[in-house]
Amino acid sequence: MDIPSIVQAYAHGYFLMTDDEGKLGWYSSRNHALIPLDNRFHRPKSLQRVLNQNRFSVAINRDFLGVCRGCADRETTWISEELINVYLQLNKAGWAHSFETWQEDKLAGGIIGMAIRGAFIGESMFYSIPDASKVAMVRLVEHLRKQKFILFDAQIQNPHLARFGAYSINDREYKSLLNKALSHPCSFL
Repeated sequence: MDIPSIVQAYAHGYFLMTDDEGKLGWYSSRNHALIPLDNRFHRPKSLQRVLNQNRFSVAINRDFLGVCRGCADRETTWISEELINVYLQLNKAGWAHSFETWQEDKLAGGIIGMAIRGAFIGESMFYSIPDASKVAMVRLVEHLRKQKFILFDAQIQNPHLARFGAYSINDREYKSLLNKALSHPCSFL
């Protein structure tokens, strides 16, 4: 797989996953989970105290490989070594990024995703210290707002994302919003 083809596929609403047999393939969804970048974004009240305490610092791409490995470190995972290598190539080419939380010199959590113009497509998140991925989510939304991103695609809705105000839209609505985001120049860094 070459980098331009991968970026084009993401720009058309596809994403990479490894199946149960270890084969890397392209997937799409009929419904897409979006994290709102406007006032619909919700900070859970229980998290506000943690945010106020400033227990975590944030960084971008400080330990991209560490975040990939953290995201893959689960009982069942769709992130294979082959996919990690693809992510590393995308990171070196400036498309994939990690948004990380640190506690002193320890990687505490993070989110990996693709930034294509005004769209951020979140791939996965992890934590090794409680609340670290939640803080990463809040700080990433703040960062995307500051950089004027239009779309934060979380791909698949789940109860954890719903706590932040994530909502689902159908594929037709998603492609329209994605096209709008792709016509909007942004820089993740």
